[in-house]
This record gives sequence, C-alpha cells and structure tokens, in this order.
Amino acid sequence: MRKFFKVLCAASLLCLVANASEGLDKIGMTYVKSPLNVPSIVDKFKGFYAKSFGVPVEYSEITSGAKQTQALASNSLQFLNCVGGTSVILAAANKADIKIISAYSRAPEAFVIFSKDQNIKSPKDLKGKKVAGPKGTILNELLVRYLALGGLGINDVEFISMGIPAAQAAVENGSVDAALLAGPAAYNAQKSGLNVVTTGKGVITPVIVTATSGEFYKKHKDVVEKFKKAQDEILDYIKANEDEALKFTAEETGLSIEAVKSMYPQYDFSSKITADDIKALEATQEFMFESKMIEHKIDIKSLLLN
Repeated sequence: MRKFFKVLCAASLLCLVANASEGLDKIGMTYVKSPLNVPSIVDKFKGFYAKSFGVPVEYSEITSGAKQTQALASNSLQFLNCVGGTSVILAAANKADIKIISAYSRAPEAFVIFSKDQNIKSPKDLKGKKVAGPKGTILNELLVRYLALGGLGINDVEFISMGIPAAQAAVENGSVDAALLAGPAAYNAQKSGLNVVTTGKGVITPVIVTATSGEFYKKHKDVVEKFKKAQDEILDYIKANEDEALKFTAEETGLSIEAVKSMYPQYDFSSKITADDIKALEATQEFMFESKMIEHKIDIKSLLLN
C-alpha cells in the first residue's frame, strides 16, 4: 500500500510539472514600463505571470516595436506584453507570424503636441512650422490626423524625425516650433509651462496590445490562456490595491507619486478587444498605408486570436 502511494504521488507530481510548463522550462516576455505601464510594473513586483505559468519568466526590456516583433519571430520571446498596434500591423504586413492576444492599454490623452509659442492653437497655426517627433509611431499619426482637421497634410509642416527626449529638448531650446511627446515627457513638458497644442483625445485612439506568434499559440494554447488569466488577475489586483500599485509605479519609473496619480487616470488598461479598438487599429493601418509604411493592407480581424 505504501509503495502504491509513492508511485501515485510521483505520477501526480509529473502531471503537475507537465501541466505547469506545457513542455517549457521558461517563458520569454517583454517588459516595458514607460510611459506608465502599471500592469507590467505590478507584475514585476508580484510575479503574477510566473505563478500562472508555473515556470520562470525571463523579461526583456525592449521598447522598440520593430525589435520586439523581430524577437518574437526568432522565438527568443513567446509574449509581447505591451506592443504598439503600429508595430503589429507592420510585422503582419511583412508576412510575420504574429497574433494579438488582448488589449494592453489605450491612452489618447497621454500623447501630446507641444509648442513653446502660446499662439499655436490650431492645425493651421502649424503650417510651415518645424515639428519634431518619432516617425512611424502613434505620435506621428497624431500629427497627421490633427493637421487633417485643418485641411493640411504632413507636407505642410517641416517634420523632423527624432526621439522623444531629443524632441523635448529641441522645442524647449527653440530649435523647433513644436514637439510630439508622450508619457512622463509630456507630463514634465506641461509642468514646465509649454503650450499644449492638442492631446490625442478626439483625434486618435492609440491601441497598445499583447501578442504572440500563431505557431506558439497552436503548440501551447493552454499557456496563452494562462497569460490571459494572469493579465486579468493583475488588473483585478490593481483595482483592489490601487495605492500600492501606484506606489510600485512611482518607485519603478522614478516619478513622484503625485505625477503618477495625475497621469494614471489617462489610461484604460482593460484587456478585452472591443469593436472600437478594431476600428482604431484599422484607422492606424490607413495612416500607415497613406504614409507608405506598408505596401498593402491586411484584415485586422485576422490578427485576433479570438
């Protein structure tokens, strides 16, 4: 009887290990904390994904969308936990095997056009001006959409491609007339007295998502389900422990707790992909096609696992 019990325990243990890892000894996932990615930061402190998978998680701090999708294609990562819709569409249009699992965030107010000149208040006021910001991004899309509201196009401004920190410095020292900023940079720019020309509210709906490869989903559907389960558990934890979650965020980003509390309401972290999200992704694809970032369009719905 004792021997039988030992055999039963050993078999049960093997089943648990197999169920936990699905044949994997670790999971590779991106870790992106900016602009204000509270769910990712909470997971870093509390380890929800590792608990759900039952195996260690190796995090890669890759902020470039192009490098994220390349890492997924090379199988060095299994999950992109916070990747721009722009990057997913670009990868898919280039025949990459990528699938959207869920939404990560939406924060149109976190994307802002700033100027030093307080008289720049409308799209037409930007005509002929130097505008700096990262090309091929949500901020670039914001500029294009905002100019269109005044009947203008990107060729009606002198667009200079540069990263957010450089763009912020350029508008502050007067070498450009306007800058495209997001997250903490936008918060700090507004605090310093720069003029808010517009935020993304009412202009664009930037959708950030989570993603995996179609091949990984086929082989490890249960692991992807565990990812979704952990994502929802993190969101439930944030709702029940908001003060602690924001404290973690301030500690991780180096922002003051006041800054975090000011920025946090701008973000919608709900994970369900909605009809509005699909429309927003389709609008982003239209911007990319018009800007010649992609040569042909794809069916956005075909990218969704569900």
